[in-house]
Amino acid sequence: MLKTSMKNKEPNIKKLIILLILALPLLAVESKFEAMPFVSKQLSLIHQMNESNTTQEQIMLIAEEQKALYSQKLDEFLKNKEEFINNYKGFDAEIFALEKVIKLNKRLGHNYAVVRDEVLVKSYKLLEAQNEMVKSILIALDDMSFEEYQAYMSEMFAKNQEYNSELTSVDYSDILALNQNSIILKQAQQNIKDYYALIEINADVLKYMSMFEKRMYRLNKYSNFNLIKPVISINNTPIAQKLNSIIEPYGFSVVKILFMVVTSILMYILRTYIYMKIESFIVKIKSLKKYSQDILNSIRKPMEIVMILIGIEILIFIYYDFSGVGILTVLFKISYAILLTYIVYRVINIIASIKIQEIQTANKKIKREVINVGFKIINFIIMVIGLLIVLYLAGADLTAILSGLGIGGLAVALASKDSLANFFGTLSILFSDVFSQGDWIVVNDLEGTVVEIGLRVTTLRTFDNAIIAIPNSILTNKEVKNWNKRSLGRRIKMSVGVKYDSKSEDLRNAVADIRQMLEEHPEIATQNTKYNYESTRSSKLVSKEDEIGIKKTLLVYLDEFTPSSINILIYCFSKSVVWSEWLEVKEDVLFKIMEILEKNSLEFAFPSMSLYHESDKPS
Repeated sequence: MLKTSMKNKEPNIKKLIILLILALPLLAVESKFEAMPFVSKQLSLIHQMNESNTTQEQIMLIAEEQKALYSQKLDEFLKNKEEFINNYKGFDAEIFALEKVIKLNKRLGHNYAVVRDEVLVKSYKLLEAQNEMVKSILIALDDMSFEEYQAYMSEMFAKNQEYNSELTSVDYSDILALNQNSIILKQAQQNIKDYYALIEINADVLKYMSMFEKRMYRLNKYSNFNLIKPVISINNTPIAQKLNSIIEPYGFSVVKILFMVVTSILMYILRTYIYMKIESFIVKIKSLKKYSQDILNSIRKPMEIVMILIGIEILIFIYYDFSGVGILTVLFKISYAILLTYIVYRVINIIASIKIQEIQTANKKIKREVINVGFKIINFIIMVIGLLIVLYLAGADLTAILSGLGIGGLAVALASKDSLANFFGTLSILFSDVFSQGDWIVVNDLEGTVVEIGLRVTTLRTFDNAIIAIPNSILTNKEVKNWNKRSLGRRIKMSVGVKYDSKSEDLRNAVADIRQMLEEHPEIATQNTKYNYESTRSSKLVSKEDEIGIKKTLLVYLDEFTPSSINILIYCFSKSVVWSEWLEVKEDVLFKIMEILEKNSLEFAFPSMSLYHESDKPS
């Protein structure tokens, strides 16, 4: 009897075990969805929406609730992004267990249980694919521009749809249409309903992620600065939500405006602080200390412009969700390069102007034109470097440009041969020392004082106060008369005519007196005039007097008989080469000559004609 009862109970135990195995998937899915409140809530909403007695108004309310839930879930993902990415667990254990149960049910011939579990496996795979997609999109937020992020999101959506199309290829409508009193069938039908709801949830995830892509990208930027939680908290306040609904179409938000205001205030404060730091830095540099005030005055405005541009760029950066805007970013970089080049240019020229003043005060013998040309070359180099930096920031390939200079060098040289000729003419003028700034020169019919020897032209100021620009290539190939290359002796030359009725003795005495007067005159150069040659040493084997311009010739002779006068030649040099001083000396000499002629009873001759009438001879 005992054995018989045991045999009768054995099938019942097997049935009980099978029933427990069959019930495990249902328990698993229920516990899993309970652990996923968002999925459970969305399933509930979709089931409500799909009920036949749901009104249009109820559907609209459910849709609004769905949108709010997706928005909240998005915020949750972004606030806890690292945790979701690093601690994400798939459904491998559940799928593995269900696949074992499916094999067992297939062997036992429980078809409804097989359908129930297969659908549940597909549901898990749908959720797993969805979570993997969300995870990859969240990771991509940190490493891509918005355009790249949009493209990547579209790619992930396509992969998700492709994968889901394989899972959803089987139609279970015939199972849903069955009406049998079977617990397993009812479980299978419920799983199928949940499965179809999960397909809708997946489609909604794609829709809302696409709808919120800008918001996700913007909020993720705040997470990079650890500001995501306060930003979301501000955005979720009733006032912010109302304001955002108005200003978001224009690209603004309450948080953006707050950041812009705070940034503007900080930039205003920083502008003064940074300028003070630059001032203290320049003052500490010993070599720039005496130029510090002039340098600071010259760079104040460009520095203020730089700070204003930085502030504008930061505001634009905030407006575009902490992202650079291609062409604007390039334009800002180019503007900074131009302004910094200008600042360097200003600093160099301020130092140069002060140095030139010091040089003029300390040593007037230094050629100013060499210094001027030198600073022009330095300025040119600064401009070229600035231009190269601008081209580089604009995206130009400097390697290609510099290598192209070698190929195009000949063409450039041919096209700019006149400019090159003028430049080399400048070098020739500077090294030959033919004339300098301030010299009085004559070139062909052009005469004037040298104002400046430039890189291309030399400018003259004529004596009638006009300006003349002569290309340096012409100056190097023309005869240049330089009246300033004289150290001692400016010529006084005249011919004094006396009347023919003058006595020879008086003439002889007058010539001797004029010669003596000139030799004794303190401002007339003679052979006894001394000059310090040591200050003008030369390595050239030439006449020292001719090289530095020293003339001491003094000549006074009875020169010629002209039709209306007897001429006395006077040829001498004043010691001074300055025009005004030379005129004073010459005037004094003329007065003394007049006194000598009067003393010797001689009169100045003037053009005249004498007529002689011959008397008639007697026949």
